[in-house]
Amino acid sequence: MNTYNLLESIKLKTVYGELPSEVKDIYVDSRKVTAGSVFVCTRGYTVDGHDFAGKAVESGAKLIIAEKQLDIDLEKAALVVVKDSFKALAHIANKYYDYPSKKLNVFGVTGTNGKTTVTNLIYSILKRDHQKAALSGTIGFNLDGELLPSENTTCDNLTNQQMLDTAAGKDIQNFILEVSSHGLSLGRLWGIDFDIVAFTNLSHDHLDYHETMEHYGYAKGLLFSQLGNDIENPKHVVLNADDEWFERYSYMTPHEVISYGLEANADFRAEGITYDNDKTTFTLHSPDGSFDVEMKLLGKFNVYNILTAMACLYAHGMEVEKLVGIIRELPPVSGRMEKVEVEAPLSVYIDYAHTPDAIEKAIESVLPFKQNKIIFLVGTGGNRDKSKRPTMAEKASMADYVILTTDDPRYEEYDSILGDLEKGMQHDQYALIGDRAEAVKHAIEVSEPGDIIIFAGKGHEDYQIVENTKYPHSDKNIAIGQSKIKYASAH
Repeated sequence: MNTYNLLESIKLKTVYGELPSEVKDIYVDSRKVTAGSVFVCTRGYTVDGHDFAGKAVESGAKLIIAEKQLDIDLEKAALVVVKDSFKALAHIANKYYDYPSKKLNVFGVTGTNGKTTVTNLIYSILKRDHQKAALSGTIGFNLDGELLPSENTTCDNLTNQQMLDTAAGKDIQNFILEVSSHGLSLGRLWGIDFDIVAFTNLSHDHLDYHETMEHYGYAKGLLFSQLGNDIENPKHVVLNADDEWFERYSYMTPHEVISYGLEANADFRAEGITYDNDKTTFTLHSPDGSFDVEMKLLGKFNVYNILTAMACLYAHGMEVEKLVGIIRELPPVSGRMEKVEVEAPLSVYIDYAHTPDAIEKAIESVLPFKQNKIIFLVGTGGNRDKSKRPTMAEKASMADYVILTTDDPRYEEYDSILGDLEKGMQHDQYALIGDRAEAVKHAIEVSEPGDIIIFAGKGHEDYQIVENTKYPHSDKNIAIGQSKIKYASAH
């Protein structure tokens, strides 16, 4: 691409050396740099791209974009100094890939809990309606059925533009993004032209980063405020009418708000909900009329999730009657209150619940069909928000027997994590087991016929992070294996 065209949207810049006439790729990782490319120096949590500019030049970069003057060989590469390299990256990445989000119907979903479920529901419904779709989120990058790995819930700005460009290049019409508060705060979504955005709920999480719930809530609100004021091209905002942030988010955007809920008089409202161990039914009141809904997703929180997805797709142009028919056939989302088939007289579920609110809702979802006792295993990540740990255990105390363990311990000792969790326990029927694999096995070992076991915190994930290394780990596989051992020997 012509270098002058690439840089024209950045007004305040200082150029050192002679700009190359053309550049042919953009990188933020010096290890990936190729000849004739641009390297943008960005600052991360642990590394600073400015420290690797020299390496990028040696690898063939012809243009370095940075926030300060650097000691590089200006005979080999030009240096452009800007005020904010993240903003510069947003501009040049969009320009380089020719503003790919404008070629797609782009959905964005934010909130503390439910983002993964809602985005996967939107994707699955679109696919069953024979529409091409791509999905980026916790589970990875799903390119219309081809699953590719990704590092974060919300990828960096450059990766987002590359994914959008890839989808547009394959004639995919729809792109769904799981939007985290970190991603919004760090500008990873800058330059993405969203069409439909949704909010699930807000509860205690990530306060190690945001510090207060108010800061956390307003970080989420960036998704709505950044939709802009251009109302010539209609956009839609889908909000949870039962959440206390509903009114504030409504006033953050001039675009039409479509509400959903169970308590408030919302545009999409569920009533008469019946919970079973393999399905949930309710009456839906919608702008298209009232319908009987049956779904294989379990629990009250999944009623909220399905309402969010339906409202988004209604905004997209789908008829509610068609949505109801498709939803009846949808399987549960992987790792989200997913029932695990085990060779044992137990009901076993895996779930991603890792916040106090999600833990409470997971247990509430199985209470209607409790026969014996509920065993709940919960862990939390090391070197992350410690303030929520006692409250997590407090909510877990709704179960008859609780196993406190770790999620991804990283560099934190087991005893430190378990000690914080234990402070919140409301009864003495619990165990402290730092090794998660052993904790999962223990849950099966102490079970009896008729028990319900929920393994919370990891969901679909098939790894554990110890220090900075990912090791294979699957709650699901360990539970299946251990139940065979225990209950086969019992017969």
